[in-house]
Amino acid sequence: MNNTDRLIKSFVESLGISAGQVIDTLAYQSIKQWDSVGHMALVAALETEFNVMLDTDDIIGMSSVGVAKQILQKHGVAFP
Repeated sequence: MNNTDRLIKSFVESLGISAGQVIDTLAYQSIKQWDSVGHMALVAALETEFNVMLDTDDIIGMSSVGVAKQILQKHGVAFP
């Protein structure tokens, strides 16, 4: 499983959405599942899946799937 698949899996499992919804432009609070509670579940899932510890600025700034990728890249996670 590549990192993109792992990212999609984290979104699907933590937010309870379909894999097809996980596109770079999917934004925080643009769907009912990605509310503040869902956001924290997503952060925990990403930290576990990629073995990283996100800082407060990263958590607050994670405004879309595309931004989540950028944040993970800062922590050494490569996306094709």
